[in-house]
Amino acid sequence: MTGLCTGRVAVVTGAGRGLGRAHALAFAAEGARVVVNDLGVGLDGTGGTAGPAQRVADEIRALGGEAVAHGGDITTDAGAASLVTTALETYGRLDALVNNAGFLRDRMLVNLEEDAWDTVVRVHLKGHFLPLKHAAAHWRAEAKEGRVPEARVINTSSGAGLLGSVGQGNYSAAKAGIIALTLVAAAELGRYGVQVNAIAPAARTRMTERTFAETMTAPEDGGFDAMAPENVSPLVVWLGSVASAGVTGRVFASEGGRITVMEGWRPGPTIDKGARWTPAEAGEATLKLLAAAAAPQPVYGAR
Repeated sequence: MTGLCTGRVAVVTGAGRGLGRAHALAFAAEGARVVVNDLGVGLDGTGGTAGPAQRVADEIRALGGEAVAHGGDITTDAGAASLVTTALETYGRLDALVNNAGFLRDRMLVNLEEDAWDTVVRVHLKGHFLPLKHAAAHWRAEAKEGRVPEARVINTSSGAGLLGSVGQGNYSAAKAGIIALTLVAAAELGRYGVQVNAIAPAARTRMTERTFAETMTAPEDGGFDAMAPENVSPLVVWLGSVASAGVTGRVFASEGGRITVMEGWRPGPTIDKGARWTPAEAGEATLKLLAAAAAPQPVYGAR
């Protein structure tokens, strides 16, 4: 490894398993000291144990790195505040925040219960907002004292947030919200030395194994495992390092060996009458615009 993050402190939420664990290990391998957060809940968000976070922290230390476990609930203000406090009290600084925690409660819209909506939006969207808020408050205070940080935030969206996903209205809405939150945070926090980006990863985890059941198996011949979560982590570590200076407000898709800059909503074909349309005129004009526009991408996961 190159020591890309030597001297830096990274916080990773949802780091007990899957992508979060891979990110935590990758940061540590590049010299970062890591706060490993995980509530230890099941795939649907029920239960909870400090075991997963502690195991990853122990794994990092066994490999010669530095890590501390944090089992707090980052969807609460107190839990998110204690996450930042843990980094500052343990290592004296905070340089990178990777928001990754989440779980699923999939249902078709007509069967989606209110609690399943609220719970999934809470863990994904609020679980990004609160750690970001408390980390940003620290970095702003540092900047105002003349110690402008080289701080980095990497948020975790999804192809479902970019394109939608059948049976995942709650998850897709939350992941789309994370992209908007990323853009706002990048614009607001740049003056304090904070860069904010988002990734839309595709990898084999507990959350995706059912979605990609036909393509998620690891190769049996020892070849390149395109769906391994470790494939996403190099980009996350680079975004969390000082080497990514100047990169902010971006969304990156990452799958296997492929990295894509997602370009988001941009103005397409347009017509300006210069006056109010009638409904019939608006419809006729819209059909002309659609004929000239690019076809929409299929819903995420569709074949």
